[in-house]
Amino acid sequence: MNIFVCAKQVPDTNEIKIDPITNTLIRKGVPSILNTYDAFALEQALRLKDNDPDINIVVISMGPGQAEAMLRDCLAVGADKAYLVTDRKFGGSDTLATSYILANAIKAVAEKEGEPDLVYCGLQAIDGDTAQVGPELAEHLGLPQVTRAYTAELNDEGIKVLQEVEGGAQNVQCVLPALITFTKYGDEELRYPKIKNKLKAKKAEIGQITFDDLEATIDKTKIGLKGSPTRVNKSYAPDRTKIAVMFEDMEADEAATKLMEALVDQKLI
Repeated sequence: MNIFVCAKQVPDTNEIKIDPITNTLIRKGVPSILNTYDAFALEQALRLKDNDPDINIVVISMGPGQAEAMLRDCLAVGADKAYLVTDRKFGGSDTLATSYILANAIKAVAEKEGEPDLVYCGLQAIDGDTAQVGPELAEHLGLPQVTRAYTAELNDEGIKVLQEVEGGAQNVQCVLPALITFTKYGDEELRYPKIKNKLKAKKAEIGQITFDDLEATIDKTKIGLKGSPTRVNKSYAPDRTKIAVMFEDMEADEAATKLMEALVDQKLI
């Protein structure tokens, strides 16, 4: 069985600041990490492999050359192969263009590794929060999809997914092949790598897929900035002009009354 896990290297959002003059992200000096939700997806793939060592986990990422470091981290925790989809022609791609490129890259990787039985993605990227690439990728690949998954277990009918829904969770049965996007479940995190595996990952070969590798199948009008129907006009930090009003050192009834009066004065109720 093949599980392809899509992973993205993102800036650590806890360290990001916005330039007050240009209103652009300050990336210099900001560490890059494996996207949090993709880490959840990888961990779920690894748990299936724990029960069946014959499962082949292939991690695929689209990004610049520096994303190789993140892919080696994925190999260190137990992934079997890693591929980096990288080319200047892919730069500036929005979610639709990104999913189109990844779909073509997955088909190219499948020629080497075999067709994927499962494609795992994180729910969303923490630097964009769109949650669009996974569903769009499923559409490009013609796969059934289950989004917002907590966990997934293989069975005779395919795969059973515990899916997050409003107010709780539900079990969803899905046939294979399929695409699943994962969100956080409880306090689960991606496992830590063993030292020997980290050393092995440093020497591992990372496959590269460029535009030239996909040129025969890809429509170049659908990639990069020119092939992206959406644009980000600007990024900015919101002005924080509100202050909190605290009702302290009084009985609960009195505090509730003062709160109601304040809300009425502000015409909020």
